[in-house]
Amino acid sequence: MILDTDVAGLYGVETKRINEAVKNNFDKFPEGYMFRLTNEEVNNLRSKFSTPNISSKSRVLPAAFSEKGLYMLATILKSKQAINVTFAIIETFANVRQLKRELRTLHEETDSNKQQLKYNTLVRCSRIL
Repeated sequence: MILDTDVAGLYGVETKRINEAVKNNFDKFPEGYMFRLTNEEVNNLRSKFSTPNISSKSRVLPAAFSEKGLYMLATILKSKQAINVTFAIIETFANVRQLKRELRTLHEETDSNKQQLKYNTLVRCSRIL
């Protein structure tokens, strides 16, 4: 999940533009794509992180976007920066999924020599990410 303020920073727009895009295209954000944080969740974030990117002056609670929500948002925001960020997001999620698969196979390997070889390969690959 990524907060609307962070999405806005990535896309190079104000947070209110992200919220406007969601409001004007609400049918594109079903459950699982985006949700609004509760006051309790916002307070919890503020207490756990010394520099949360959540404005106390905002009139709306922050939105949190899932991977699917980010993809949907990308269909709405049309700037060159939005397109480049979308490519980066897609690549990042694909790399994370690949890393997860690799970690699973590493965990399942019973031969310690093969496990060490897989681990070394995984470490080299993760440096590329």
